[in-house]
Amino acid sequence: MFKEILGLPAHVLVVHAVVVFVPLLALLASAYVALPRFRPRLDWAVAILAVVAPLTAFVAVESGEELTDAFVARGMQGPIVDQIFEHSRYGDILFRYVLPLAVVSLLLLAVTSGHPRVRRLPSWITPVLSVAVVALAVVSLVYVYLTGHSGAETVWGNTL
Repeated sequence: MFKEILGLPAHVLVVHAVVVFVPLLALLASAYVALPRFRPRLDWAVAILAVVAPLTAFVAVESGEELTDAFVARGMQGPIVDQIFEHSRYGDILFRYVLPLAVVSLLLLAVTSGHPRVRRLPSWITPVLSVAVVALAVVSLVYVYLTGHSGAETVWGNTL
């Protein structure tokens, strides 16, 4: 399912979506925390990105595993295999941070929505969720960089 798109390896196409949507989620969710007066303008974008970003990260991880299996099945050996596995590890970790970032962002949206039932919640929930969003956003941005850099180094560092 995650092997090819129009005859090309799906992974090399999907990673571009991850590089766009995960940083957008991290930045807009952080902006939602830092700029309360802009929350009505940011809430739908954050909600959509909270669904799209982890989905693209999941597809990137799965398509990467398919691509890695194809390389290993062809008998690829040497240091490049270690680089591929390092890149894969970073991608797995990235997904493990993006998913909680999405969940916490959606919880923050719900808590700050102004819905009558939400008003009964303790006042400390919003600051705790805000800190969690910013912390997860920072870690997600770091792992987008590490994953992307290790993938580019694997592909381009060995060909030039």
